[in-house]
Amino acid sequence: MSGSSRPLRIFVITEDDPLYVIRFFDVFLAELPKDRIDIAGMTISRAFHEPILRTAKRIWRFYGTIDFLRLLMRWVLVKVTGRRIGALAQSAGVTLIDATSVNSPEFLERLRALDVDVLVSVAAPEVFKGPLLSIPRLGCINIHSGRLPQYRGMMPTFWQMRAGERAATVTIHEMAEKLDAGGVVATLDFPLLTHDSLDRVITGTKQAGARLMIQTLLQFDPETGARPRSVPIDITTGKYNRFPDPQSVREYRARGHRML
Repeated sequence: MSGSSRPLRIFVITEDDPLYVIRFFDVFLAELPKDRIDIAGMTISRAFHEPILRTAKRIWRFYGTIDFLRLLMRWVLVKVTGRRIGALAQSAGVTLIDATSVNSPEFLERLRALDVDVLVSVAAPEVFKGPLLSIPRLGCINIHSGRLPQYRGMMPTFWQMRAGERAATVTIHEMAEKLDAGGVVATLDFPLLTHDSLDRVITGTKQAGARLMIQTLLQFDPETGARPRSVPIDITTGKYNRFPDPQSVREYRARGHRML
């Protein structure tokens, strides 16, 4: 963005996660250079885009009863204290825009009116369809906590730890209609310990990823239309991972890793 006379206008779509995704926004909103990047608005969708009881059952099966109860206590505490992404955003002067679906005609119309340069996805729970992807002038980018294309899909941090990787790779990539299929724009490696916890790694990658996102956005120039260079990926060489099943969790724990 060197030499640009106006800030880059971005719009952020994310999910309502007050435990982990919020760690990204703690850093992102605090360190964003507001003279160079302007957040035109933010939409915060329900986690997993599903009823809360279904999400609770999914998390219980993944964490197990003891860790699930510990996590639930954390969740209750943040609910009581009001610590949420929306509150952080509003404190930073960001306009929140509700949406039943980010692919709905009503949302698309409102986004067009904002004249956005770049659409930023941070753990967005919906698949972005073609009409949405086509609106920002300079494209859409997503942050993914896994190396692409090897760790496409859900819970990439978990799958990297289960596989015995030495680092969890945070990736920023262009968005395409196929999930995690766009060209890679930037990466960083977050070192893993021999016996680590998912809690530590997710927290650390969210915070480091926020700084990587800022660095990436600063490479866009709204005046010239310049964008950061991207490297295409071949998704046929990778695997799309689903939410972990109990057997995968047992294999993860067998490596000496913990959840919390």
